[in-house]
Amino acid sequence: MTDRELDAAGITEPALRDAYRRCRKLNARHGRTYFLATRLLPVERRPAVHALYGFARWADDIVDSVTAPLDAGSRSKDLADLQSRLERGLLDGKGTDPVVLALADTARRYDIDHRYFSDFMASMRSDLHVTDYPAFDDLQTYMYGSAAVIGLQMLPVLGTVVPREEAAPPAAALGIAFQMTNFLRDVGEDLDRGRVYLPADLLQVHGVDREFLLWSRKTGRSDRRIVEALRAFEDLTRAVYREAVRGLAMLDPVSRPCIRTAFVLYGGILDAIAADGYAVLHRRAAVTRQRRATVALDGLVRVMAARTTQRASTRPHVVHTPDRMRPERREPASEVQKEIA
Repeated sequence: MTDRELDAAGITEPALRDAYRRCRKLNARHGRTYFLATRLLPVERRPAVHALYGFARWADDIVDSVTAPLDAGSRSKDLADLQSRLERGLLDGKGTDPVVLALADTARRYDIDHRYFSDFMASMRSDLHVTDYPAFDDLQTYMYGSAAVIGLQMLPVLGTVVPREEAAPPAAALGIAFQMTNFLRDVGEDLDRGRVYLPADLLQVHGVDREFLLWSRKTGRSDRRIVEALRAFEDLTRAVYREAVRGLAMLDPVSRPCIRTAFVLYGGILDAIAADGYAVLHRRAAVTRQRRATVALDGLVRVMAARTTQRASTRPHVVHTPDRMRPERREPASEVQKEIA
């Protein structure tokens, strides 16, 4: 099905098509929730999302790979090499690596600010030597580069019905909300990597510190104080979701079902964590397959409604996307259903 996406996006050069295919595979393999939501986007916009995700995944794997453990020096060297490839690719629109090639092409097509990629790489480098965060403000500085910029990169691809700068704050907030959800879900796995993303001052309020978390992780035992600290971080995360939700109405109507689906599914991870008694130090919480299917079906209904409304409108809304982008190409509902299944 990738050829249909590439054809719709006007991506014809063979090496470039192969580069986008590789990014799509990374998205499908590693980002189940994100990939599912992407299936609800107009077909010609999907390759760009795959490219953005593929690059972020590549950098993250350098920092966090457990299948091929590397020392900090080797990881730093690999990140520096990736940074160099990124800069060259963004400069000349090319790249020796397929993922960089696809990213550079997406950045050009959608006029994405290159600073977002530099800020992202800065946060990835900090993961090599920063292992905890004294306060939430410190964590927010990190999350701007690691998560907020992902939302900002996505805006030109999604399109907006307001000026892009107006939609930017909630888009950044949504990226942060998704990452905070991951932090809460992955507390145990991050501890194994030597990192604690939950702010130390929040933990201290509840009588918790790194050593206490390690004790729980190693013994499999829980404690009321740890549960209270995790619940407090969940409350912070839900507050960021409330800040982000206002941005949904600012998106192009045909893009809203995709982001709404991701919004609901990631929020569902928080629900699953709470339902499991905040046992994230011992096991990973996940949204059930049935719930994922229900949300995806709702998203499909919303896609069809948005497209029907847009076709019926005699005075279509203005969508703020780069002038160079091709007109949107439609696909039948049956095709969308097959992509979600």
